Amino acid sequence: MTPLQPGDTAPDFTLPLDDGSTFHLAAQRGRPVVLYFYPQDGTAGCIDENREFSDLASQFAAFGAGLVGISPDSIADHQKFRARYALQVPLAADPDHRAVAAYRLWQLKKLYGREFMGLIRTSFLIAEDGTIAAVVRATRIRGHARKLLETLQTHVAKQG
Repeated sequence: MTPLQPGDTAPDFTLPLDDGSTFHLAAQRGRPVVLYFYPQDGTAGCIDENREFSDLASQFAAFGAGLVGISPDSIADHQKFRARYALQVPLAADPDHRAVAAYRLWQLKKLYGREFMGLIRTSFLIAEDGTIAAVVRATRIRGHARKLLETLQTHVAKQG
């Protein structure tokens, strides 16, 4: 399966959010959107990543960008996770892997010599026209949100 690349049309999806509303990517047209996919609520790396995105949420908003975290966890898990860590970013539940599969992120992983299927931590900047402007793999969790913010800033500057 070929990974999605900048310039590709972003796969559309609709997922429930932890606040009871729904996120539909196509409804976001006309503004940039950052989608960050992470493996699981409550794990150390995911806590760090979500806190960092939350800390920078107002800066993403200052660029007019939508921001949403997506994982295979349930709405109930997201609600507990968001409340426990006072997260500011809406969290979308994808237990059926609809968006995860559409973005080609459910792949074979290796950890401590063990192989298993799992979500590859990756973020996408979706351009105003619904195409993928950037794909950023999270090679290091700390600093990942900042890297996305810088990518967004560059994108907005090119559009202006």
